[in-house]
Amino acid sequence: MAGLEIGIVDTEAQLLRLLPLMRAYCDFYDVGPPDSALLSMARSLMGDPIHEGVQLIASDEGEDVGFATLFWSWETTISGRVGVMNDLYVIASSRGRGVASALIKACLERCREHGAVHMIWQTAPDNVPAQAVYDHLGATRETWIDYWLDTGLRSKADH
Repeated sequence: MAGLEIGIVDTEAQLLRLLPLMRAYCDFYDVGPPDSALLSMARSLMGDPIHEGVQLIASDEGEDVGFATLFWSWETTISGRVGVMNDLYVIASSRGRGVASALIKACLERCREHGAVHMIWQTAPDNVPAQAVYDHLGATRETWIDYWLDTGLRSKADH
């Protein structure tokens, strides 16, 4: 895409542009954390991108069309740092035009710059369009099953 620009969200103005995309992403997954919690999380990333992670925003000819979030972590089985692409979202009218691929490639570059050995992510089993993008890029499909436990602490989304 000729007019596509991808940048790291590192200012309050960019964060306010990112918020509607994060809200649309949450709506897509039918979850409803308050905007204040989304902003708090994003500000944490902006405040410590070396240890926490980064968010990238994609704009096409001045219109914000997608975003991705990378969190930094470690993985014992590869004895190295990993980037966890926790979020990847493109607005419906821009899907199928290479925005997701461009965001993934930008995330991969950030991972390389950060010294991450792998970039990892997950998607819903029924998100077939996303899986087609990942397969097209040559990503390796895993067969792990995810679990989680509630710690009993309330998240900012519960306030």
